[in-house]
Amino acid sequence: MRQIKDVIHQLEKLAPPSYQESYDNAGLLVGSPLTILTGILFSLDTTEEVIQEAIEKNCNLIVAHHPIVFKGLKRLNGSNYVERTVIKAIKNDIAIYAIHTNLDHVAEGVNWKIAEKLGLGDVKILSPKKQLLTKLTFFAPVENTLSILDAMFAAGAGEIGQYKNCSFRTEGTGTFQPGQSANPAIGTRGNKEEITENRIEVMFPSYMQSSILKIMKENHPYEEVAYYLQNLENENQEVGAGAVGELAEALEPEKFLQLLKNQMQTSLVKHTVPLNKKIQRVAVCGGAGSFLLSDAIRAKADVFVTADYKYHEFFDADNRIMICDIGHFESEVFTKDLLYNYLSGIFSNFALCLSDVNTNPVRYFV
Repeated sequence: MRQIKDVIHQLEKLAPPSYQESYDNAGLLVGSPLTILTGILFSLDTTEEVIQEAIEKNCNLIVAHHPIVFKGLKRLNGSNYVERTVIKAIKNDIAIYAIHTNLDHVAEGVNWKIAEKLGLGDVKILSPKKQLLTKLTFFAPVENTLSILDAMFAAGAGEIGQYKNCSFRTEGTGTFQPGQSANPAIGTRGNKEEITENRIEVMFPSYMQSSILKIMKENHPYEEVAYYLQNLENENQEVGAGAVGELAEALEPEKFLQLLKNQMQTSLVKHTVPLNKKIQRVAVCGGAGSFLLSDAIRAKADVFVTADYKYHEFFDADNRIMICDIGHFESEVFTKDLLYNYLSGIFSNFALCLSDVNTNPVRYFV
């Protein structure tokens, strides 16, 4: 039987919690990870109606994009919808897991889903994040180098963009003298030793540091492994905000707006004045994305698709790009399909359900 922790493990492989913004509250918000799973309900938001739907569908885990608990709760007395939702979840043994800005920031995440809906190709992160990579330098006997590296590569080290098994090594002479209480794999206690070693360098996402070091030590012949770590300023091209890609065929602005409206299933699109050219390069950001406008312009996008634009922010287009605001709900609602498709390829022995509840608090009179 599967436990909730098994699902969490898979979700956090897709979108590591360390990739969420500092203000965010992604993760298991309600419930125990040790609970036996009966089913999963996928939803953009968690509301009282979604909790009721989970009860009716025999799902004891809700996986939502938006955290129902975002700011600290000082009391639970049902005075607002957040408190009432949490109380109802606890009373009915429904766990709630939120996968928010960490899912926004990964390739194949929220923005990749928008790009897929719009038919974009050659999709890349719009604004890659820095300081998420670590370089490990260590020393090993020449004859052990490949076996150690193979184990580390299998654990996820040495992946740079679309390339795997990346490393660098140089050969030199290592010296050491084992102490009287040492248990050396090479040499004898008290004697000065020299050995031909490789200096080996590999990169990996910083959140993997503990597991990578563990694998290195387990596969290294030395009792004490000489190594050091360095946090890198490099941009991680696989992690960051927004996405940018290309339409297969350039479209006139009106045709693009119709495509956007149809594919994102929105009743209206707020936009700036179209530029006097066809649209082919498209930047996207699910949710509130105005902070990425300069990145979209720098990426030479013809249009920037996002949500939650304020009146005065539309002026910032300044005839350099067309801004399209499709609504917060509309830009992210397909996230539940993304998560459903991801987990359905892993788990098959319990129910996985898409929520039928429309949690959009905004209504349009058209």
